[in-house]
Amino acid sequence: IAKEVAKLLDMKAQLDADEGKQKFVLKTPKGTRDFGPKEMAIRERAFKAIISCFKRHGAEVIDTPVFELKETLTGKYGEDSKLIYDLKDQGGELLSLRYDLTVPFARYLAMNKITNIKRYHIAKVYRRDNPAMTRGRYREFYQCDFDIAGQFDPMIPDAECLKIVHEILSDLQLGDFVIKVNDRRILDGMFAVCGVPDSKFRTICSSVDKLDKVPWEEVRSEMVGEKGLSPEAADRIGEYVQLHGGLELIERLLQDPKLSQNKLAKEGLGEMKLLFEYLTLFGITGKISFDLSLARGLDYYTGVIFEAVLLQQEKQHVEEPVSVGSVAGGGRYDGLVGMFDPKGRKVPCVGVSIGIERIFSILEQKLEASEEKIRTTETQVLVASAQKKLLEERLKLISELWDAGIKAEMLYKKNPKLLNQLQYCEDTGIPLVAIVGEQELKDGVVKLRIVATREEVNVRRESLVEEIRIRTSQC
Repeated sequence: IAKEVAKLLDMKAQLDADEGKQKFVLKTPKGTRDFGPKEMAIRERAFKAIISCFKRHGAEVIDTPVFELKETLTGKYGEDSKLIYDLKDQGGELLSLRYDLTVPFARYLAMNKITNIKRYHIAKVYRRDNPAMTRGRYREFYQCDFDIAGQFDPMIPDAECLKIVHEILSDLQLGDFVIKVNDRRILDGMFAVCGVPDSKFRTICSSVDKLDKVPWEEVRSEMVGEKGLSPEAADRIGEYVQLHGGLELIERLLQDPKLSQNKLAKEGLGEMKLLFEYLTLFGITGKISFDLSLARGLDYYTGVIFEAVLLQQEKQHVEEPVSVGSVAGGGRYDGLVGMFDPKGRKVPCVGVSIGIERIFSILEQKLEASEEKIRTTETQVLVASAQKKLLEERLKLISELWDAGIKAEMLYKKNPKLLNQLQYCEDTGIPLVAIVGEQELKDGVVKLRIVATREEVNVRRESLVEEIRIRTSQC
């Protein structure tokens, strides 16, 4: 029996080994994706526009570790805290992958005793979500953050953050958009006058935050059924959260008998009025909507909150809601740095995060629809030869070009056919070909071919770099 059992176990081990070979699955983890050269070219275009805007507004750049101590992230994200990725104990430290770039920024300010900075940070963040990747939602994704920390006069930095969102969305040409703004103090004041108990403010806030995705009836039944709010209080909230407009709505609410009696709401409305005055001076109020349903579920917001939403463009998807979804969001978080400071010193902060993944999904769709050919390299010129046995001359010339800062390529063959070299330029979008031939070498020139027009000109070897620069700056 022992012999037979040993034989069977041996067979099982062999089967397991064979199965192990077959089970190797080539895929990226759920909620992640690879980006090939074409996708990266589109991404880099978007990043370039965003970074140049941040720099135009005078921001410095920082970076922080991809993981933080677990306690740094705990309790900062409200109901979203369950989406934090925890790592296994590493040498006595409990760590978590960063969920956003704002909490690490607040930790950085408190740790380094910084009270005044304007910074941007572009990096990956992680959420243990069940993502809809088709709509640009992932478990690993980039955030592009811009924040202003410091004690300043009210609403001036806040207005600049909204101007930045307006500039970036206009620059990327994503289509029509609206930037919704509200204020946590107006929300809290509204909850108070509607009869929401203090202990339920945050949880009711996260219900209101769903109003852009589901109708009021569903939000109301969640408040009453799941969260135990009285139907009367829910109905009073309903009267307010369905309002949106501009300065005239702010004026009207400042006269509202109930809201105007609440200190927090009155303060928030007063500052909202000031914000709209500054936005008028920036000339962007046409795209701004004061929206009382905007709640943004994160716990750390204390004042103005905002969210940019793309409006429907794809006419064929009629069943889709009117908004494509949020592509930027942010707000004021004056208490977050104080949570980390041993003495509780507060550093007022306001910031904005650009949702690059969703923007990228839209840019990708637009480029596919337009059938525009995307270049995945920036090569300015291909160094080619017209006859055989000119590899050394090509290597000499390409080296000269690289040393002069010209982006150049050549085919890795000793004697490539001229036609193949020209075809390579057509396929990859390289605009120029520098051709060396026996006659050109004798005459001390290089034949420069313009790929698009097939025009050829002889250029003195010493003038080639300058000629390439001139011609590619016009491309």
